[in-house]
Amino acid sequence: AAMPGLLLGDEAPNFEADTTQGRIRFHDFLGDSWGILFSHPRDFTPVCTTELGRAAKLAGEFSKRNVKMIALSIDSVQDHLSWCKDINAYNGDQPAEKLPFPIIADKNRELAVQLGMLDPDERDKDGMPLTARVVFIFGPDKKLKLSILYPATTGRNFDEILRVVDSLQLTAYKKVATPVDWKPGDSVMVVPTLPDEEAKKLFPKGVFAKDLPSGKKYLRYTPQP
Repeated sequence: AAMPGLLLGDEAPNFEADTTQGRIRFHDFLGDSWGILFSHPRDFTPVCTTELGRAAKLAGEFSKRNVKMIALSIDSVQDHLSWCKDINAYNGDQPAEKLPFPIIADKNRELAVQLGMLDPDERDKDGMPLTARVVFIFGPDKKLKLSILYPATTGRNFDEILRVVDSLQLTAYKKVATPVDWKPGDSVMVVPTLPDEEAKKLFPKGVFAKDLPSGKKYLRYTPQP
């Protein structure tokens, strides 16, 4: 049977859950912000600890971009709080029972199953499948804008996650797309559906088309608006 899961454009389920910062209802938690939900195979595991440490260090960068962060792991709130101490210590900070974002407790794996987050190849000591490393980014409309799925054995690249947030936010409001390896400040591409005349009006800094053997002018660049 196909795993239930979320596809791009799907609305986030408005689940209720216990977290390290109390009980939440997901839509209320997101409010008018963008949101990022990232799942972790288990508490007190090596890769997850490094990831949550990095996420904690980047909390300011995410909040600058109006992104609310929330993590999910399949253990209890009690375990999460005690794990927070280890994560803070890993960062060289005071071992407090608190991170700049909540961690959802999903002891029965109900949410992990509903969101399609299980990694069938990685099992815990009881033979239960672990949660994969999912990154879900939701827009202020509560719809899924991006999903990246890593196996339990590969840690994520949080610089890449910040980069995709920058691209998603730029392209949500401007008629541009970001090319390969784009970073904020680089030139962007004019979307193919926009006629040249309109593009010239829309992008006063100029539109530059690259000459190609096909003679088609589809590689249109403009400085980042």
